[in-house]
Amino acid sequence: MKNVVLNELKILLANYPELSVCEEEILASFELMNDCYLHGGLIMTCGNGGSAADAGHIVGELMKGFKLKRRLTDEQREKIKKTFPVNGDYLADNLQQAIPALSLSDQAPITSAFINDIAADMVFAQQVFGYGKKGDVLIGLSTSGNSKNVVNACRIAGTCGVKTIGMTGEAGGEMYDICNVTIRVPATATYRVQEYHLPVYHTLCAMIEAAFFSD
Repeated sequence: MKNVVLNELKILLANYPELSVCEEEILASFELMNDCYLHGGLIMTCGNGGSAADAGHIVGELMKGFKLKRRLTDEQREKIKKTFPVNGDYLADNLQQAIPALSLSDQAPITSAFINDIAADMVFAQQVFGYGKKGDVLIGLSTSGNSKNVVNACRIAGTCGVKTIGMTGEAGGEMYDICNVTIRVPATATYRVQEYHLPVYHTLCAMIEAAFFSD
């Protein structure tokens, strides 16, 4: 593993020493995400309320430059410029390499339709069943670890060959027994769990970015 990748974890633990109890799980989560992207996979995220916002936040950090610039390769630039000679430079200059990710919580049309027509607690599971393929990763966020729609998504992910990372409070809930890796931050109050989730997923995003885009 690159030193720049491990350095991101060191920064997290220096700023939040209490999260050292999650170090092994954070490293295991990075390995799942890294393997996913090495094989051209997709990371899906889901959660409810504040955790839905976190699910979208994760995608935002993965789909564009987070701490690094992620400039296009020469090959990518030349392909764009060849196809669009007049404005190819502008197009290439204003694109960044992306790490493919999708927030299932942000898909309002399918979410509202499925909740209304079928079953609210299966809304994320349906999307995992539709999008997911072997080697993909699902990150499920639930402060209790017991959110039914997130738990069901993790269950279905396992049947599709999709690896699962749970982000919960210290108890872990049902997700602790279902997910491939569960990051249980040392808090129980909802707002405190969410406060810890943010630096953890920021670190995971920075680690993946460093693995693929650092010099």
